[in-house]
Amino acid sequence: MDLLKAINERRSVRKYRSDNIPDEILGEILEAARRSPSWANTQVWRFIVVKDQKVKEDLRDALSPTNPARAAIVDAPVVICVAAKRGVSGCHKGTPATDKGDWFMFDSGIAMEHIVLAAWNFGLGTVHVGSFDAKKAEEALKIPEGYSITEMTPVGYFDETPRETPRKPLSEIVFLDAFGEPYQKK
Repeated sequence: MDLLKAINERRSVRKYRSDNIPDEILGEILEAARRSPSWANTQVWRFIVVKDQKVKEDLRDALSPTNPARAAIVDAPVVICVAAKRGVSGCHKGTPATDKGDWFMFDSGIAMEHIVLAAWNFGLGTVHVGSFDAKKAEEALKIPEGYSITEMTPVGYFDETPRETPRKPLSEIVFLDAFGEPYQKK
């Protein structure tokens, strides 16, 4: 699939069929994540592929009762979770090198975006899930000290493509040379 086509077509999916995902496809998706860039090539992300129903239920319970992804976490055949080592990315000898602090969230976010775009390429839906009780999720996944879970996504085949959500026009979000200066397409 063309990358721009995947970017333009990808939608958040919260309803999945129970069909298994072939290991070869999961491997391709994880390879895409492995290829994602990171600060100074630190590769602080770690990926946990969850297929066990009990672990998925524990992850669901880490989400608030009103989180719309709760059912997706247990219904999708796979959940991919990203954890990242703290104090390495964006740091020099454990001290943040910029005023942005530790970059582990940034690096793991890039990796997760590689996952969701690669999944879409194979006709699989995903949804970024970042609002959850991290301590509960880390317990369920046995995340070691020094790492933090940053995000998770259910992955699976879907029947209906969700509708496109509105996007702000470029004129509202893109500026030329300075914030607030209109960007004119030529």
